[in-house]
Amino acid sequence: MDWMPLLSTLAGAAIGIAATLIADRNRWRREEVRHAWEIRREAYTVYVSALKAAGEEIRAVALGDHLTASSRDAAVREAVRGSGVYTASEALWLVGPTRVVAAGNEAFHGLRALRDAYARGVPVGSPEEAPLVARRRAAMARMRQAMREDLGIGPLGIE
Repeated sequence: MDWMPLLSTLAGAAIGIAATLIADRNRWRREEVRHAWEIRREAYTVYVSALKAAGEEIRAVALGDHLTASSRDAAVREAVRGSGVYTASEALWLVGPTRVVAAGNEAFHGLRALRDAYARGVPVGSPEEAPLVARRRAAMARMRQAMREDLGIGPLGIE
């Protein structure tokens, strides 16, 4: 009996199966990378949006009239709590790389410094508020830049 055709068929089948397995594994890896990218993009979007909303809310509170310092303090703190920034921050800490988390944390601390100033009664547009706003804006820009780099998106060049 001639074994050559049988061996050739078996070798061809083995090569075909191996090639299919390798292609499936590569496709799975690409899908996993894409899925992780989508999760990070969503977490980044939610976090940036929550920081932005919290900033707008505390500014609105600071512009409002509050009869007592304690009511102003409570309103500013509630504005931050209600923005969802704490939950969004946890998601960022779970899925973001160190550089993005550090930049996000810096932006969060900038927001907290502004929150605390408004809670103390620092008026919007005052000389005392200006460096806090500048700090927050710079931190937000650095955070967005780190997020864009992590996602493979080029710099905007407008911040």
